[in-house]
Amino acid sequence: MSGIVGIVNLDGAPVNRQLLQQMLGIVAYRGPDARGIWIDGHVGFGHVLLRTTRESLREQQPRSLDGQVWITADARVDGRGDLIQEFEYNGRSDLKAVADVELILQAYHVWGEDCVKHLLGDFAFAIWDGRRRRLFCARDHFGVKPLYYAQTASSLLFASDVDTLRQHPGVSSALSELAVGDFLLFGGNQDESTTIYRDIRRLMPAHRLIVTRGTPRLDRYWTLPTGGYIRYANDDDYVAHFRKLLRTAVEDRLRTDRVACMMSGGMDSTAVAAIASKYLCRNHGEVRAYTIIHDRLLPDDHEKYFAGLVVETLGIPVDYLVADPYRLFERWDEPEMRSQQPVEASTMAMWVDFLHLLAGQSSVVLTGLGGDPAMAGSCSYSVDLLRRGHIGRFLVEAARHVRRFRSLKGFGLRSGLQGLLGQDDWRPEYPNWIRPEFAARIGLRERWEHCVRKFYNREVTLDGCSHLDALHLLRLPLWSELFELWYASVLPIEIRHPFFDVRLITFLLAIPTLPWCYRKTIHREAMRGILPEPIRTRPKVALAGDPMHARLSHPTKPDTLDTKLGIVGENYVDRGTYQQAVEQYKADGVVRYAMITAPVNLECWLQSRSGAVCVPIRSFLGQATVTQGDCV
Repeated sequence: MSGIVGIVNLDGAPVNRQLLQQMLGIVAYRGPDARGIWIDGHVGFGHVLLRTTRESLREQQPRSLDGQVWITADARVDGRGDLIQEFEYNGRSDLKAVADVELILQAYHVWGEDCVKHLLGDFAFAIWDGRRRRLFCARDHFGVKPLYYAQTASSLLFASDVDTLRQHPGVSSALSELAVGDFLLFGGNQDESTTIYRDIRRLMPAHRLIVTRGTPRLDRYWTLPTGGYIRYANDDDYVAHFRKLLRTAVEDRLRTDRVACMMSGGMDSTAVAAIASKYLCRNHGEVRAYTIIHDRLLPDDHEKYFAGLVVETLGIPVDYLVADPYRLFERWDEPEMRSQQPVEASTMAMWVDFLHLLAGQSSVVLTGLGGDPAMAGSCSYSVDLLRRGHIGRFLVEAARHVRRFRSLKGFGLRSGLQGLLGQDDWRPEYPNWIRPEFAARIGLRERWEHCVRKFYNREVTLDGCSHLDALHLLRLPLWSELFELWYASVLPIEIRHPFFDVRLITFLLAIPTLPWCYRKTIHREAMRGILPEPIRTRPKVALAGDPMHARLSHPTKPDTLDTKLGIVGENYVDRGTYQQAVEQYKADGVVRYAMITAPVNLECWLQSRSGAVCVPIRSFLGQATVTQGDCV
């Protein structure tokens, strides 16, 4: 979680050092370990460093190998051994101990713009090539590391934060109305290239930005693979290959002596914790698990029980954060709670306190995020076979499914028949509390219908591809939004997601969906003997209830959404209709809108930008509770 910033004055004017330092000051919280600035005439880079790997102990940025090509990067490079071997083939040696930023710079010297095709890991970087007078920026495959940019009349700017770019006098703070509409409808931008600010763009995941002679060029360097084909004669080979790739993905994200694991009672995060624990135990390191639980709010929540089974088996300590006492929008007026863009912040205080717990253990945090989309089931594949008239193939796959699972459940027969008959499943309703004049001005209803149709109709159609569900889910714009939200913590920690590993996902998209991705069969087989059987065989279950609905519909002392929406009510939302929607949600708990709290979230964010204090919730709930598990 380092921070980067840069200015390239397209008119040739020298960079204002004071302005660059001011911009770097905004991003300084990302890197408390080192700070550096490099300026050469009309180009200036800044960097703040958080040391999270052994190789970074002597790292300094901005960095150059020859004084001509300079880099500033927030990066972790995976697969270092294979990359270094490629360098050796190209006559470059003695690179085993260098920092990751130098490996990226070496890759640029060898392959130029195509260096990103040889890189694995999480990265956002900018390179100034003085020989070619070219700026080259790139972001990792899934957008784990953020990178924003803006172009003014005379400059091209980039940074890890949007607020950093807003320090430049040429960047307007005017909002994008379409982004506001997206937030109210979906909780985040549907166009990955945009931000809440009209003048600030997001470099999309798996994209590179090249600026030569003042002309920017944007292109995609990687897409989710759809043509992979891996078939083994022995089922054990699939399991062994998966286990090896998952272990490599976790170990590549360690390279440190201490790590914190976000752990639920599910299989993905517990598998990550198990692999990390075994690896660090061999290397005299330390792992600690952290779990959010509900004691009274959701009385049927079993996360504590299942998480306890895992830590007892692994012999690692665990801390539990009890979510019940948190009030909705608690402590919203505190600076630590303020976000640079609108977010779902109803329980932001809980999230920040949880991050404080994690940061007390390590600057490196591992999650199990990504297992669900990468191993999504086969329903869309079954539907696609029927829609294309491949009846024979459909029957063969159905027979295989029955032979292994003794049932057609999960194969998608019902969905396939409904699709053939033109029977649509449930679709969410357009929120009637959006002001009609606002919606008409930006075509919001049409946008809603397009996005909902795209999501529920699974508009990924590849003939013969059995991973349509996984491809659909992995392509959703919510992932980069979620990564950026987690990345935006003011605490010096870096959150890493082993299941979002290019090597692992490439493998999962190339093996037969049936049987391996149905109910995560391959993952369950790989964890045999590693995780406790109640965890390994536990079916995928949702949270025991809806915490938001439980808070708002408490029988004696419910939380209350204050619908006195000032800015939002004047411009975007009809207050009376929104109040009716809240009451309906409290009565039946059915989510008919993307986010029932979106208008309040937006109001709080808008007021925080103007320095006002927004306290939209009154609650019966008390203070946070943290419980410590036994160190076993």
